[in-house]
Amino acid sequence: MLGLRTVIYRVGDIQKAKEWYAAVFLQQPYFDAPFYVGFNIGGYELGLQPDETVTGDNVLAYWGVNSMDEDYQRVLSLGATVHEAPANVGGEIVVATVKDPWNNVIGFIYNPTFGQEPAAH
Repeated sequence: MLGLRTVIYRVGDIQKAKEWYAAVFLQQPYFDAPFYVGFNIGGYELGLQPDETVTGDNVLAYWGVNSMDEDYQRVLSLGATVHEAPANVGGEIVVATVKDPWNNVIGFIYNPTFGQEPAAH
C-alpha cells in the first residue's frame, strides 16, 4: 500500500460544491469538468463527482490541519455542520469531522508526529 492518493466526494450540485471546496481548501481546482472536479491538496487528490443520490457517511478521510480550533471553526463558518467535535485521541493528536452541504463527512487531523505544512493560499 502506498498511502492516501485520492478521496472522492459525491455531491448533488457540482458547481456549488466546487465553489464551497475552493473556499474550504483556499484554492481552485486543477481539473474542472461537468463529470469531475479535482483539487490537489498537499499532493493528494480531492475529487468531486456529481451524484443526485448522495447519502453521506460513506467516505472518511482525514485532512491535515495546522490549527484544529481555527481551521475547524473556519469550515463551520463556511456552512459545514458538526459531525464529531474535535477530540484528543492520544498525545497531541486531535481529530474532528464535519458534514459538507451535501452530507459528506470530512475529517480533519492535527498530528504533529507527521509535521505540519504551511496552509495553502
